Amino acid sequence: MKVQMFTVGILFTNTYVVSCEQTKETILIDPAFGDKREVEKIFNFLEKNALELKFILNTHGHPDHTCGNKIVKEKFRVPILIHEQDAYMLGKPQKKVFEFVNFRDASPCADTLLHHGDLVNFGRTTLKVMHTPGHTLGSISLLGDKEVFTGDTLFSGSIGRTDFPESSENSMKSSLRKLKNLPDNFKVYPGHGPTTTIGEEKRNNPFLQSL
Repeated sequence: MKVQMFTVGILFTNTYVVSCEQTKETILIDPAFGDKREVEKIFNFLEKNALELKFILNTHGHPDHTCGNKIVKEKFRVPILIHEQDAYMLGKPQKKVFEFVNFRDASPCADTLLHHGDLVNFGRTTLKVMHTPGHTLGSISLLGDKEVFTGDTLFSGSIGRTDFPESSENSMKSSLRKLKNLPDNFKVYPGHGPTTTIGEEKRNNPFLQSL
């Protein structure tokens, strides 16, 4: 598995291009482009490396993680995947919400609804869906062999917010316990901020230490 991180958008969201090194099949996690320059940078990266985009995958439904869905889907005609409990955040009914929080392009509806334990396959690479609610009802983390994409559940030294209407502090604690049980050497690719490891967070993240 090969991972390329791009930090984009008005909230500095991490968008990940994740590819199978053998087949070049690729997924895009949380496209969050803020302007044309950011779009072109990622599209050029795909073209330069001859990557074949298969899916758009959202770790949750907040606009800063889904605002690039539309332009990617229009160009590549690939399906959008999101957990079933966050699917309501995508589609035409949410267009006014996007505009209210200064995001121009609302995402199209999801094509595939994910559930805990589902496998996302691209080439010879597989990511397993772990339902990690707390930040949103349908927040997920994506498990590889030695890495985990945590969206807005776990950050380096911190965690995602739990003061939104659909958030839950108790659910967040349960989700963090799941992540804390992963091997220390697992690399963490968060939705915002720098990469880290599970071991590093066990040692230094006060939210994991308090569990």
